[in-house]
Amino acid sequence: MERLMMLRLWAKGCAVEAHLNGLCVASVGPEGGCVTLPVHEYALQGRNRMSFVAGAMPLAGAAPAQPRRARGDLAVQVTLALCHTGQSPADPNAQSLSQLSWAPAVDEQHDWPFSFSRDVELPVRFPRWRWLDAPTVNLGPALDRLVLETLQGLALDFQRGDAESYLQLSRLRTEELALAYQRQASDWVQGIRDHFQALFEAGSLGTVLPPEPGSFVLRPLADGRLVEPLMPDGSPVLKTEPGADPLQSQAAWPLRLAQVEGKLYILR
Repeated sequence: MERLMMLRLWAKGCAVEAHLNGLCVASVGPEGGCVTLPVHEYALQGRNRMSFVAGAMPLAGAAPAQPRRARGDLAVQVTLALCHTGQSPADPNAQSLSQLSWAPAVDEQHDWPFSFSRDVELPVRFPRWRWLDAPTVNLGPALDRLVLETLQGLALDFQRGDAESYLQLSRLRTEELALAYQRQASDWVQGIRDHFQALFEAGSLGTVLPPEPGSFVLRPLADGRLVEPLMPDGSPVLKTEPGADPLQSQAAWPLRLAQVEGKLYILR
């Protein structure tokens, strides 16, 4: 692709999540930081809702916001831009589509956690993504059991180096990602198989542990049409365990699940 629609999240002094159309697309921890990534698969033709939440974000439900006085040590900037390959949204030559900025002055009062959103019209021609029409998920013990069984099965398949169950559950997402980034779906699937094989040969997949009952929470997304299984620290449930080398990176598989007629599908 000649140009990519990129989102850049930069923050200082606080944890922040950046959202596009009700889905978390980027986050940084309590010290802040910077993340940049393409977001075609979250974007819609026409009006889009761009937002961020700064501060502690409880996973098991929203807590009431509390008043807080700023100390001048917080700042957040979320930028959405069209970029040429290799270009950053921070590049002054990138085509800025929208930007959210927040830097409270010393002693300025604000709610904590602090959230801000804005609608933006995007010049894109994507199809209507399936997650937009998914039915509202029915939270409760039945869904908890179904998600637990699914994640446990995936983890055991991962340990064997078998990616097929994951590829089947995520087939619809893979098709849409290929469409969003103008690639062949078969190439995307083969790339996933190659990634699994490399992890298996390195011995990493054996450290993907099946989750225990009650070890994770389900966070509703996209007005309740999707749920995301997360560990209490906010990390994905399916991930490789840390190795002896602290510099070795962990592999993780974030899952945004839809429930249709009693079956789960990975849509994002």
